[in-house]
Amino acid sequence: MNSFFLLFIGVPALEIFLMIKIGGKIGALNTVSLIFLTAVIGLYFAKLEGIKTMRSGVMNIYQNKVPIYEMITGASIALAALFLIIPGFFTDTIGFLLLIPFTRKILISSFIKKDATSKNEKDINTLDGEIIEDKNKKDEL
Repeated sequence: MNSFFLLFIGVPALEIFLMIKIGGKIGALNTVSLIFLTAVIGLYFAKLEGIKTMRSGVMNIYQNKVPIYEMITGASIALAALFLIIPGFFTDTIGFLLLIPFTRKILISSFIKKDATSKNEKDINTLDGEIIEDKNKKDEL
C-alpha cells in the first residue's frame, strides 16, 4: 500500500481517536483549549529556536564554514511549527519533539544514517569507467 495514502488516512484517524479519548477524560472545551494552547506555546518556542539556529548559521558563515546542520535544523523547526499548527495531540507531540534540541539531534542523526545506508547500497551497482579518445577520429575533425 502507498505510504502517502496510509499517512494521509492514518494520521487524521489517529488524531480524531486521541481527541475523542482525551475529550472524554477532560471535557470538550478543555480539549479545544489545550489544542490552541499547544499551538501558541509551540509556535513561540519554534520562533525562539529558529532565531537561535539563524545566529548559529550566521556564525558559521562568518567562520567560512558551510552551515549544513543549521539548514537541516531550520527545516526541522519549520516542520515542527507546521505540526504544531495542525490541530491534534499526535502531531503536537512530534512537533515538540522536533523543537527540543536533544531529540531533534537524535532524529536528524537517525535520518542521516538511514539515508547513508541506502546510498551505500546503491554504490554497489556503480561501475567505474574511463573514456579513451580515438586519435584517428580526433584528427578527422
